[in-house]
Amino acid sequence: MIVAKAWRGKRYAVLGLARSGAATVRALVAGGASVVAWDSDEAKREALADCVQEQWVDLDYVDVRFDSLDDLAGFDTLVVSPGVPLNTHPLAAVAREAGTAIIGDIELFAQARADLPPHKVVGITGTNGKSTTTALVHHILKTAGIPTLMGGNIGLPILEQEALAEGGVYVLELSSYQIDLTQTLDCDVAVLLNITPDHLDRYDGFEGYAASKARLFAMQSAGHDAIIGIGDAPSAAIARGLSARAEHLTKTAPGVCMFQGDWPALQGPHNAQNALAAIAVAKALGVSEVDIDRGLASFTGLPHRMQQIASYGGVAYVDDSKATNPESTAPALAAFERVHWIVGGRAKGDDLDACRPAFGHVVCAYTIGEAGPMFAEILHDSMPVENVGTLDAAVRSAAANAKPGDTVLLSPACASFDQFRDYEARGAAFRAAVELLA
Repeated sequence: MIVAKAWRGKRYAVLGLARSGAATVRALVAGGASVVAWDSDEAKREALADCVQEQWVDLDYVDVRFDSLDDLAGFDTLVVSPGVPLNTHPLAAVAREAGTAIIGDIELFAQARADLPPHKVVGITGTNGKSTTTALVHHILKTAGIPTLMGGNIGLPILEQEALAEGGVYVLELSSYQIDLTQTLDCDVAVLLNITPDHLDRYDGFEGYAASKARLFAMQSAGHDAIIGIGDAPSAAIARGLSARAEHLTKTAPGVCMFQGDWPALQGPHNAQNALAAIAVAKALGVSEVDIDRGLASFTGLPHRMQQIASYGGVAYVDDSKATNPESTAPALAAFERVHWIVGGRAKGDDLDACRPAFGHVVCAYTIGEAGPMFAEILHDSMPVENVGTLDAAVRSAAANAKPGDTVLLSPACASFDQFRDYEARGAAFRAAVELLA
């Protein structure tokens, strides 16, 4: 577990007790802080209370309570989970009125860095591709024999993990929400892959969302490395603003990597961008070309990101459930010649314009969820469409229509919350439906 001496004796309020919130409470308690924690889910409160009691029952300095957080008077800091909307949640307004700092677990990690063995931190953000790039950088470092941990918006909460030995590298996937809750994270290498419209319900327009991403570089020391994909105008503008960094600024342009055919899990132009960013990170950290090549070739990809889960009768079934907006779906459509496209869920916008250049690859679309009727209307002039409603029905219909050489692709271009807990549950449901075809 990662803790900071600076937490001892301070009073923290913690809102949200999912994975990162629960890890935050445990780390703060272990660090000698006084904690009051709350989640509207009673089961989460009880599970964490049992854990705290079991782990620290014999330590009389432990001060942790589970109580509603209506008044923040007397608290040094409010720690919230990234899912808490700072623009609308009443407690955020209470904290601002009381002058109470609002942070997240990544800021707590930043505060703990002074107590860790000498190390480096890589922070990776972007609307699309950050999970794959984070996992790829982590894999390249492991392949090179460098101690490394992966955390943030992927894997285990960073505070829950054991600190690395000297010379280790922490690789953090950072959403805009996490950056919003962070003030002092000085990344040795900071990466921005791209910026396209997303999460606009949390920001004052697209400009506010882009400004959130840019803060990752504002927190950096000028002599640390910035790597920015310049395939979109907002990212290119951020890169221009950092031009004074000279050799510490690397710009990557979209395109196809020369040796991409040697990297089985990194196909398509979007993965070319991810690979170029990861290569730039590895070089900034001093990893040899040989180890970089070995890591790229042996990387197996991530679940729910263009993951082929089965092949029946010459038809491939590909789970790209992580594609929760049209911009992340577009490269998946372009990667296959004949696609039976399962699309829909809870829409983040009212169009599929980003996918339009790849419409010629689609044999038929099967629309599902809340967005199903709207997407069927958008698509019917460009391709055959079946508004089937559910994922199970979409898989059955696509399987009946597909021919050898075709691909049945779940790439929903939508959030999952209308029908599923999260994109992982949606991907698992797709796999289950496909397995029933065998």
